This record gives sequence, C-alpha cells and structure tokens, in this order.
Amino acid sequence: MRAIAFEQLGQPDVLKVVNVPTPEPGPGQVAIDVVWSGVNFADAKARSAGYRVPQLPFVPGLEVSGTVRALGPGVTGLTVGQHVAAMLPGGGYAETVVAAAEATFAVPDALDLRDAAALITVLATGYGLLHDVARLREGETVLVQGAAGGVGTVTGQLARAAGAGRVFGVVSRPDKAEHARKFGYDEVLVGADFDEQVLKATDGRGVDVALDPVGGDSWRRSVASLARYGRAVSYGNAGGEAPWNADFAELSPRAISVGAFSVLTLGAGDPAALRSLTDRAFREAERAGITLPVTAEFPLDEAARAHQLLESRSSTGKLLLRVR
Repeated sequence: MRAIAFEQLGQPDVLKVVNVPTPEPGPGQVAIDVVWSGVNFADAKARSAGYRVPQLPFVPGLEVSGTVRALGPGVTGLTVGQHVAAMLPGGGYAETVVAAAEATFAVPDALDLRDAAALITVLATGYGLLHDVARLREGETVLVQGAAGGVGTVTGQLARAAGAGRVFGVVSRPDKAEHARKFGYDEVLVGADFDEQVLKATDGRGVDVALDPVGGDSWRRSVASLARYGRAVSYGNAGGEAPWNADFAELSPRAISVGAFSVLTLGAGDPAALRSLTDRAFREAERAGITLPVTAEFPLDEAARAHQLLESRSSTGKLLLRVR
C-alpha cells in the first residue's frame, strides 16, 4: 500500500510516497481503509522538528476516517465495513492504518466521512478545552487565539452553543477575520496587542476564559486579558518560545488560574477518558450543528503541498488529504 513518510527532518519536500506492507490489527486494534486523513500543525512540527516522532522513518497523520477493514482479537462494538473515524499517534498518511479500538469511533449518521475526518481531533480539543479544563459557565466571556484555524473555528461555535456571553477571536491577519466571524465570534481582533483590545472591549474587566495554542508573548497577553477568577488554558506552543512561568505574586492579585491540555497526551495516558470526551463532543456537534469548512483538499501524494499551505499561515478552516 502507499503511505507518506519522511526519513529525515526538514522542509515539506522531505515527505515522500513509499510502499509499505498493509498492516494487520492485533489485539484491541482496528484496521481501517482510509478515505480521508486530516492535516494538522502537529504533523508539520513532527516533520520539521521531530515533535512526537519516536524514530525515523516516520509516517505522520493524527486522524483519519474510512471503513473498518478488519477487527483484531477482543474488539467489540464495531463491524467490518462500518464508517469510522480514529485518532492516531501517527501513521495517518496511508491507505490503511491500524488504530486502537478505544480511539476508533463510529461516525454519527449526521456526518459523512469527510466531515468526520475534519472534525474528530479539533472537536475533541475544543470541547475538552472549554468544558473539561476551563469549565466554562453560561454567560461567561471567552477569548480564542487562532480563531480562523481548525480548532478555533470549532471552538467559537462550541462556546456559543454552551451559552457564552461574548466570544472574542484573535487572528493574525485581517483577511482571516471575515472567516472567523461566520463561526460563533462576536468580535474578531487582529494584531499582537489583542490584550489591550480585549480590555477596551470589556470596559477593563477582561475575559473569563482565554485559550492559547501559540505560547510566548501570545500566552502572556492571553493571561493579561483575564478578568478576576479567570482561567487561561494553553494547548500548544506553536511559536516555539521558552516555557512561561508564573508565581503566587503574579496570579493572586486577580485570583487567576492557568492550565494546559493536549488531546494526544490524554489519549496516550487515559484512552477511556479520551473516548468519553470524544463521544460527548460528537453529541454536542450533532445537537448544535457544529461545522468545520474544509478549505483545501490534496491527494495523498501531494501531502507536501498541504504542509506548504499550512505553514504559510494563510489557510483557514481545515486541510485534508484525499486518500481513496
């Protein structure tokens, strides 16, 4: 079968088409014939910086949708030929993948396979950030970095569905603001001084919840945007900056809290918790009509082009690889 792998770290052109044996599922595993594979920033970090790469060569790809090809011993609740979506620690850029049964989910009737591949990881991330980590309450205000990206597009809608009072988004460029406004945001802020813009828009109060995948100065400004008793949650360090530290003197004047979340780490450490989270997120997506536009599709053998577009920071919504 065909897959996309890299044998060394580097630019997108290190991604190559390779022929590898079709995998067979072991105990507790599911083999899936892939129809769509999601493209995430973590895939680009794996390729360029070795993020979560245990060894080379490595096949990237954290999420797929397709049909069940075979079930390993002990797997129940799924059937051959069923439409499913799965989260993976890597390996998704391939015609067939093996996934843990606990990380494989039947696709709800309201979603097709294309929607399922686009939504599964970003939906679980956004839902976990708002409900499990930040513990958003009705009427509270929310600030979301990267509002035009995959997680941001979904999280704006999830916050609105949860009854948030006002939802602020932050984008890096004015042309992305128009996209974000369609997906749950009351206001979309542009520029590095978004913390000052938030305080002005809230008459100096700040927001109750701030979600940041960028790190560095963006994270510090997200924390500065918080109201009293506010919660800031980091879910990445896309900027590659040094870790941020805070002490009692910095947090106590406004009694603010800071936290972190990684859906990949959750899946590795507590698959049952990931399943519960994802099931709840899919139910909410059905109830609230959560959508995520796929703004570009590429055939599997053009994965390098997908990475080039992703790293240009000009894309919005979700990028997918069309495998079958």
